[in-house]
Amino acid sequence: MHNIQGENRGLPVGHANGGQGEAPVHVHQAPTSFIRKYVFSLDHKIIGLQYYFMALTAVFVGMFLSLLMRIHLIWPGAHIPLIGDIKPETYLTFMTMHGTIMVFFVLTTAPQGGFGNYFLPLQIGAPDMAFPVLNMLSFWTTFLGFVVLIAAFFVEGGGPLSGWTQYPPLSAIPAAGPGQGLGMDLWIASIAIFCVGSMLGALNFITTTLDLRARGMSLFRMPLTCWTWFVTAILGLLAFGVLLAGGILLLLDRNVGTSFFVPGNLVVNGIPIKHSGGSPLLWQHLFWFFGHPEVYIAILPGMGVTSQVISTFSRKPIFGYKAMVYAVLAIGLLGFMVWGHHMFMSGMSPYSAFAFSLLTMAIGVPSAIKTFNWLGTMWRGRIRFYSPMLFGIGFVSLFVSGGLSGPFLAQPALDIYLHDTYFVVGHFHLIMGVAAIFGIFAATYYWFPKMFGRMMNETLGRIHFWFTFIGTYAIFMPMHYLGMAGHPRRYSQLDVVQYLAPLMPVQKFISIAAFITIGAQLVFLFNLFWSIFKGPKASENPWEATTVEWTTASPPPFDNFAGRTPVVYHGPYEYAVPGAAKDYVMQTDPTPTSAH
Repeated sequence: MHNIQGENRGLPVGHANGGQGEAPVHVHQAPTSFIRKYVFSLDHKIIGLQYYFMALTAVFVGMFLSLLMRIHLIWPGAHIPLIGDIKPETYLTFMTMHGTIMVFFVLTTAPQGGFGNYFLPLQIGAPDMAFPVLNMLSFWTTFLGFVVLIAAFFVEGGGPLSGWTQYPPLSAIPAAGPGQGLGMDLWIASIAIFCVGSMLGALNFITTTLDLRARGMSLFRMPLTCWTWFVTAILGLLAFGVLLAGGILLLLDRNVGTSFFVPGNLVVNGIPIKHSGGSPLLWQHLFWFFGHPEVYIAILPGMGVTSQVISTFSRKPIFGYKAMVYAVLAIGLLGFMVWGHHMFMSGMSPYSAFAFSLLTMAIGVPSAIKTFNWLGTMWRGRIRFYSPMLFGIGFVSLFVSGGLSGPFLAQPALDIYLHDTYFVVGHFHLIMGVAAIFGIFAATYYWFPKMFGRMMNETLGRIHFWFTFIGTYAIFMPMHYLGMAGHPRRYSQLDVVQYLAPLMPVQKFISIAAFITIGAQLVFLFNLFWSIFKGPKASENPWEATTVEWTTASPPPFDNFAGRTPVVYHGPYEYAVPGAAKDYVMQTDPTPTSAH
């Protein structure tokens, strides 16, 4: 592996000296104390693991809340130990906190903060992130946000009940209901803190990608994972600032008496509210200007991981690499132009609705390009069906299945009927929620040998995949049928709504499928922790992959490449190369290859 002096490692490719000769770079000294090594660490790999395990904790909290909701929907009178009876307002609190935890502290945190932090420097040949102290602060800021959110369960009145979107005036009036007092303030504070942490992290990702690439690592030699982390960081930097501003304004409405979102002449529980001039729709515009890019913040890293594993396990170069890059950029750009499709019910002008509808349909084009290119990569490949590949294929399946219902919701005439029904719940759980989770699982199984130097159990991985894959479809596909039948979202007492009685068998089927699928995640949890300590030792490159992270030890040393900086000679997906000694060529291998 060729190396250059450390002071040159961030230079553009055009300034390289061709990688001639080898010279050691500055060797970072690893910290010796437990606190500096594992708690307040500056090492991007430890920080990535901190993000990952925080998200793992959060996802099980979120799943537990969904379990309680499903129990209540089919057994509304059930008395649950330690929880008691679930009242309608308690159900709404569980729903609000479930959505908030999953969207912010799982789907945003694990793919970007977890795997992005760990593998972006390794994949571009950098010794660390650009700003290690800022990286540490971004994690602990995010962790503080999570703690503040969980604290909302334990204050007087409990957590908020106005949904993860927190539409005013319900969210803006402390007297509007249980949980809308201190619990609501803690929710806003938590999300504001999270936004700050995310923006700090985004700055780090952008700078690292642009400035710290190894010699020879041009932008179009970066793996697609790096492209998706880079674009996701740009989206986060632009979108979370808007949500932060909206959260501050909402906090002022609630506690200082301003009227940004609270209209005049409002009466709550028989009491006139002393506000005037505010617009609840202003919050919707601010929230969804963040909210739709957030969909791509959650899903883009999963697209990158899926590209990585499909190419690796198909033993073929990614089909249409540049088209995939431009599709990611197009998704990022168009993601800021479609927020209005969440607001067709708000009485917006039909002209505005038509524009948002057209742009929403347009964003399906780059998504379709990616889908067809994944299929083209697998076509006639020598596919190795290991666990990462199974979850990669599962991601494609869920992304397509969830995406096909999107064009229906993009039509204002259809959305007005379907908007507040289970159809939307099924749609966004498939395409944003579980698809992103499948990306996280694919990344976990794929990079586990690199992170821990051991292999996960393949049999348990396949059991986990099939139960989760089938269970996901059993849960969320029937929700589309419920929505078409007119079943509203957010109803907690289905037994008292007469016209919903014929749909109760479907709800029971969904709940049983959810119980089994949640149980299957315990298989993953056991496999993860058992393999960390007892899994078989991994070889240096167990998947025979080509990217730079597989050229260093597993787990990598503190400075990633043991005092040397790699030089990159090839693209990230050099598989099935004619005349090569093996069926793949590493990015750092100076051997010339035939053009694909």
